[in-house]
Amino acid sequence: MLRSFLSRLSIAALVLAAAFPSAAQMAAKPSNVVTTPHVRAELVAHAPDGVAPGAPVWLGLQIAHQPEWHTYWKNAGDSGLPTELAWTLPAGLVAGDIAWPLPKKIPIGNLANYGYEHTVLLPVPVTVAADFRPAQALSGPGGIDIRLKASWLVCRKECIPEEGEFALRLPMQGSTALHKADFDAALAARPAALAQPGAVEIDGKALRVSIDGLPPAARGKTLEFFPETAEVVHTAAVSGKDWTQSWQGERWTATIPLAEQRSASPTSMPIVVALAEADRRDNAPIAWRAEAPITGTWPSTATPAQVSPALQAALAANAAVPLPAPAASFVMALLGALLGGLLLNLMPCVFPVLAIKILGFAAQAGDRRGQRSAGLAYTAGVMATFLALGGTMLALRAAGEQMGWGFQLQSPAVIAALAALFTVMGLNLAGMFEFGLLAPRSLCAAQAKHPVVNDFLSGVLAVVIASPCTAPFMGASLGFAIGMPAPQALMLFAALGFGLALPYLVAGFVPAVSRLLPRPGPWMQTLRRVLAFPMFATVAWLVWVLGQQSGIDGAGALLGLLVALAAVVWSFTLRGRTRWVLASVLVACTAALMLSIGGNIVRLVEPATVASGARWQPWSVARVAELQAAGRPVFVDFTAAWCVTCQYNKKATLADADLLADFDARQVVLLRADWTRQDPAITAALTALGRSGVPVYVLQAPGKAPVVMTEILRKDEVKAALARL
Repeated sequence: MLRSFLSRLSIAALVLAAAFPSAAQMAAKPSNVVTTPHVRAELVAHAPDGVAPGAPVWLGLQIAHQPEWHTYWKNAGDSGLPTELAWTLPAGLVAGDIAWPLPKKIPIGNLANYGYEHTVLLPVPVTVAADFRPAQALSGPGGIDIRLKASWLVCRKECIPEEGEFALRLPMQGSTALHKADFDAALAARPAALAQPGAVEIDGKALRVSIDGLPPAARGKTLEFFPETAEVVHTAAVSGKDWTQSWQGERWTATIPLAEQRSASPTSMPIVVALAEADRRDNAPIAWRAEAPITGTWPSTATPAQVSPALQAALAANAAVPLPAPAASFVMALLGALLGGLLLNLMPCVFPVLAIKILGFAAQAGDRRGQRSAGLAYTAGVMATFLALGGTMLALRAAGEQMGWGFQLQSPAVIAALAALFTVMGLNLAGMFEFGLLAPRSLCAAQAKHPVVNDFLSGVLAVVIASPCTAPFMGASLGFAIGMPAPQALMLFAALGFGLALPYLVAGFVPAVSRLLPRPGPWMQTLRRVLAFPMFATVAWLVWVLGQQSGIDGAGALLGLLVALAAVVWSFTLRGRTRWVLASVLVACTAALMLSIGGNIVRLVEPATVASGARWQPWSVARVAELQAAGRPVFVDFTAAWCVTCQYNKKATLADADLLADFDARQVVLLRADWTRQDPAITAALTALGRSGVPVYVLQAPGKAPVVMTEILRKDEVKAALARL
């Protein structure tokens, strides 16, 4: 009985996991407007002659920013990310690239960004195929459905990644001119292409730029300069101080310094020049664009091309994590993964499943063959799940997603499904029911004939539970795996899984270990009841984690559904007609409850605003750069609510009064990068640091190499690093 309940719980988990995505479908259907606390984004269209081959058709995302907030141009500058648009259009319609309007330069300390404030429209041209058939494209009364998934980074002093799904019905005939003025203004702000190419010559640590063919309205004027290629020039350079410009007849020339940590060495560079705001006139061109080939030899740079200069400047990541030679580093990473998996058995996440496995192992006392088979099956389940999670993470990152270890716990639906699973496990351990009462007899018989399936599934469950924990040596090995070819990276994940399963595997093959376990007896039933409480504690923690993502309404909705789930499970323990009548009523009530409040579980809410003057401030690349420019050292805590190790360090070390006094005495600014929900900026920062998950702790002072600390943070380790400032 004890050997089979884990596999039946895993089957129940599959059913629960399949049920919770339906809650995500209860969220509101996409509309053409998405509103957040920082922007109002609207999908708009302009088709003056209807949708027909050769007719001009424009789509666009119009973003109205709250005061002091901004989003980014195609080259975001020293930090930030450009807005991205992913279209779903009927056959015969093809969306082009964004016709980016001219941005403005947004200074931040000694850095600068290129972006948009107030209201901006990002127009996109749509090509209608010559064989376009309106009748086949119709998806509604008189129109076709346009869908857009957009993501943008909106920043003030802090930066918040946001996204939205939009839907719009575009009429097939007649004019769609409601936003004509907005499109006209956006297209007028688009840099006009020059007939003559520009020229760029490398001159030491500067670029000498020259442009011919500018119109008379621009000649003799002081122009603003916008490079479309990122990470080449010193973005924050100020005309007249750090760079110069002049006119020689009809030719405009400028000398522009290179970025201190240049990470690109292109052979050509599209450049944009624009009139200063004081020189702009209504209905007149204000900006021009030229393709400029680059001549000369680029100066050498030690900055790797794959790491952005913003992260280099803010975190100096590669200096913090020097890597040895490839062969040696891979062997060390394998050993680190093996040791990290072994230490993962000591983490609080894994204890409930390991305790249950030891309970089942004790029940097999004397059955040496059964113990060996159980050890092998458990190891196979652990390693297969680690490989599956690692492969999924690598595939998502290869597809352009910003993912790291523990990515599945950034989904409220996954958190809710795990809470439901552990509720059922706790009820089973507490003795409310046996799975034999709920599962078909044929299924129970199949499990009895194939007990290794039970052990394999318990290995799967152990990895699922272990996800929120990070053991020492794990962080560096997993971070190293991200930058390796897939076969080698998967070997690291396999080594991590083998380390986690190793104690149980050794117990199955070494009689001396198994003899240390007590003999079967009544104590096993008592221990089984005791183990229910860690399961319920895990549920309480998961509800708290969900509250960080979906707010108090989401946590309350999950609690209500868990109570309903417990009632459904209890109803199936009854006998006779009462069982089916009461179970049917409770299942119907639970379904109705899920329809009414389940949407709150998957609806993300904005993080709580940090009070002004609070000790821990939100992290952002721009904030780190600003503090570094002011000469202030910073300590960054990369954390997440679902990371148990993070919470332990937060309470045991980072809340220590003596340590906080040391931070204050040395004027160290404390920043917290919360990765509870998916955040591309934090994922990119972790990748730059050579890590793929949390916790990560970084101490950096201007002019000094940054210090990346261990996952299990010690007070003396932090104080020693502070003493070296």
